[in-house]
Amino acid sequence: MKGKVALVTGGSRGIGAATALRLAREGADVAVTYVRGKAAAEVVRAVEALGVRGLALCADSSDAIEAGAVVDRVVEEFGRLDVLVNNAGAGVLGPLESLSLADVDHVLAVNVRGVFLASQAAAPHLGTGGRIITIGSCMSQRVPGPGGTLYATSKSALIGLTKALARELGGRGVTANIVHPGPTDTDMNPADGPFASGQVALTAVGRFAAADEVASMVAYLAGSEAAFVTGAEFAVDGGHAA
Repeated sequence: MKGKVALVTGGSRGIGAATALRLAREGADVAVTYVRGKAAAEVVRAVEALGVRGLALCADSSDAIEAGAVVDRVVEEFGRLDVLVNNAGAGVLGPLESLSLADVDHVLAVNVRGVFLASQAAAPHLGTGGRIITIGSCMSQRVPGPGGTLYATSKSALIGLTKALARELGGRGVTANIVHPGPTDTDMNPADGPFASGQVALTAVGRFAAADEVASMVAYLAGSEAAFVTGAEFAVDGGHAA
């Protein structure tokens, strides 16, 4: 991916940070968005230590203007955009009757509207070999229990968006795919956390994923070997949906 430019939303930690570093190791210049800046600065330092350019941009994916405007800022800084990784996400879990309108608006703003607007803004800049890769969730394929209605709704919407983007942009040589992580060891959902044992029991391999394992699938889809792969869903879930 030498000479390519990638934007990873929500790239300051977890799967986003692992993806930014993996794409940098593949030779891409990488920009990440963040809400809290300290972790993002560390990611950029790690990216630049690999000999490529890094950039951290404060942008809130729930903000209708910022979600799309960040793409233009990356193009202004790096001169191009080749890969968009829609990673930023929000999760609110709880009984259906406990979810407030504010909860609904926030989750849909980040997980659906923000992804749509970033993809819309990126599309004019993506030429042949361009990639849109969205991070979905294993809960869009299998909801193992109550409490996930809002989150599963938001992530399931991304499947339709991905397939539509694949059709709309395919004639220009741009692909769009979605990756569904299962339980993944991150700050938000640690493998030694209070809810980990139940999640592990739902997988076939009996463990959490490392963030790098999800990032490796993103890197494959971002690369030239995946040029004929589009409109597809990829489960990196340890058999959660098996």
